Amino acid sequence: MRLRAATWLAVLAVAGCGGGTAVSDYGMVVKGAKGTTVHVEVRPGQRFSLAVADNPSVGDDWSLVAVPDTKVASFISEEHEGEGGGPGSGGTTYFVFNPKRPGTTEIRLFNCWRCGQDRTPATEESRRQSGEAIFAVTVK
Repeated sequence: MRLRAATWLAVLAVAGCGGGTAVSDYGMVVKGAKGTTVHVEVRPGQRFSLAVADNPSVGDDWSLVAVPDTKVASFISEEHEGEGGGPGSGGTTYFVFNPKRPGTTEIRLFNCWRCGQDRTPATEESRRQSGEAIFAVTVK
């Protein structure tokens, strides 16, 4: 019986069950923010992440506006990491990509602040607080 339990625990540990994110390797992390354009230069196969500060408790909700040119870079996942763990504490959202072939593409992330299900700012304050972070990606 102990052998079965030990084997089962080992399988769970290897499978990655429990807390944590789906992607543990963010690669090169590039920070951006609303209202900025950041230039990113990577090599084919050099994983990278676009990082934006967030705080869902106040209404931040980042999303990928459009998938980049898939010949240049492919989207892997969106990951969230909180800071502090207490109520109202912010964190970072990471959009993880795999560069594929030399070329350029633009990646736009949108922070819809206190938007509803339709992802459209409903009030004047929501329109003022919402915005895009733009990343100009070059794969060399």
